[in-house]
Amino acid sequence: MAETTLRCGVVGVGRMGRHHARVYAQSDETQFVGVVDPNEQAARDVTDSWGGQSFPNVETMIETGVDAVTIATPTIRHLEVARPFLEAGVACLVEKPLAPDVDEARTLAQVAEQTKTLLQVGHIVRYDPVMRAILALPDVTSRFIEMDRISPMTFRSVDVGVVLDMMIHDLDLLILLTGNEPEDIQANAVSVLGEAEDVCNARLTFPPGPDGLRCVANITASRLALKTERKLRMISENTYISADFVARKGTVVRKIANEEQLADVRARLKAGEDLSDVDYLALVNLDELQVQDEEPLQLQIADFVEAVRSGRRPAIDANAGFAAVRTAERIVAAAREAGARMV
Repeated sequence: MAETTLRCGVVGVGRMGRHHARVYAQSDETQFVGVVDPNEQAARDVTDSWGGQSFPNVETMIETGVDAVTIATPTIRHLEVARPFLEAGVACLVEKPLAPDVDEARTLAQVAEQTKTLLQVGHIVRYDPVMRAILALPDVTSRFIEMDRISPMTFRSVDVGVVLDMMIHDLDLLILLTGNEPEDIQANAVSVLGEAEDVCNARLTFPPGPDGLRCVANITASRLALKTERKLRMISENTYISADFVARKGTVVRKIANEEQLADVRARLKAGEDLSDVDYLALVNLDELQVQDEEPLQLQIADFVEAVRSGRRPAIDANAGFAAVRTAERIVAAAREAGARMV
């Protein structure tokens, strides 16, 4: 496998699936074999642009021959579509979320484990250059994390609520950053356009880290906003990080880089000096996040392909996907307990 070109396909060529097809077709490491999609025109558009063929169903794609596949169908079909591929030994990259509920997520994880077939979950924000820059920073142990992920309604992924549709990205990141699922959840939500929640806010408390201290996170997701925002703020003992994923930039404030200014301010405050005319921002030394110009999807698929070639466990495996879905389900349950009216 390490010396051959991987034959890759895509099931579901909606908004995300067509981009997976593009990346497979453009990569020197893969051969794009084609797509499966009940929308014949959508399938034809992709094969006209990127080659390959349109298969009538999953079974035909498997019989024709495929080594790895992206599953970009609606979430409610992930188990139905992924199972035959996994049972045939075809590596699967399943778009987030792994499944619509804990039971199906657990089943997918079990099928992958039993068949010893690689299953990676498409939590693409891990590959975002802004997030990669944050993860590259040394010695950042967060005490408080705030995340906002809001946008106008696109009428995509409406088969699930905003927690599984949008907040799931940030849940995966929080579990990655803290190394744990939350031990306590408080949440509330509002449903406007349908039966599932369209806006949700949650406060998550995570178990103590190696230093014995807990991290608290506040996250908001909305698909009914008037603008698009993807923001993250992290506060630790020695570092403050502010990141804007839409603008692809961020700022880092390090305590050690501001020790001299802090010592001066402390002394002046202790002496009773009036500092109300001091420009606080002029006292702070800022560093810009070193954000690379990279496409997250290309990085994600390259990582997936390398995992298939090497046989290593993927960075975002079924257990990681399962943990995010389980946390999402707990948030929705907490919102219901708080009085949110959802089905």
